[in-house]
Amino acid sequence: MIKRKNIIKVAIDSPAAAGAGTLAKSLSKHYNLLYLDTGKIYRFIAYHKIKFPNKFNQNFLKSKIKSLKIKDLASKKLLSNNVSYEASLISKKKNIRKIVHSFQLNFAYNPPKKYKGSCLDGRDITYKIIPDADFKFYVTANIKTRALRRFKELKRLNKKISYNEVLKSIKNRDKNDLNRKISPLKKTKDSLLINTTNLTKRACFLKIKKIIDKKLEINGNL
Repeated sequence: MIKRKNIIKVAIDSPAAAGAGTLAKSLSKHYNLLYLDTGKIYRFIAYHKIKFPNKFNQNFLKSKIKSLKIKDLASKKLLSNNVSYEASLISKKKNIRKIVHSFQLNFAYNPPKKYKGSCLDGRDITYKIIPDADFKFYVTANIKTRALRRFKELKRLNKKISYNEVLKSIKNRDKNDLNRKISPLKKTKDSLLINTTNLTKRACFLKIKKIIDKKLEINGNL
């Protein structure tokens, strides 16, 4: 695999709806990094498994991943609770993670030259995908706050769902993400803990920006 030299690599792990995606997008835009929400890849796969149950197999999956574009991951169809739960089950499967893994590695280490680097968020980014990342963060928030955020997000999309349903879904997702045998969600020792429970999006961004700017300045990259 080709690896670009002297690029900025940001790795973020987090439980569902902790605000990592919003943060990663802001950082990517500010530092001109190629952004990938790795969880959306599993949602993408889950959506196709639900929609095409009779076609879903190894070859079907490989062809979908091979032709996958970033814009495909922005579809609102990937945000349903059914897709979310199916994604948590799919992410446990070794054969699926192997296919997705190579896609993520190429994305992280070989972004197009117009970008200064890459920023990935997910569940195993800091220790599995980019273990040598320049910046590692573990973003979290209490479960009620996360459930409320996801509930509001779904309501904005006119999804008919209750807060309690979302809370239950988040709890199930956490259980699956934390306890799966393959690439479980965990905080590494070298990841900086960021609790967003009482932070605005702007405050969270500025907090991490300060950390990144300081290191980049020391290394002469700013």
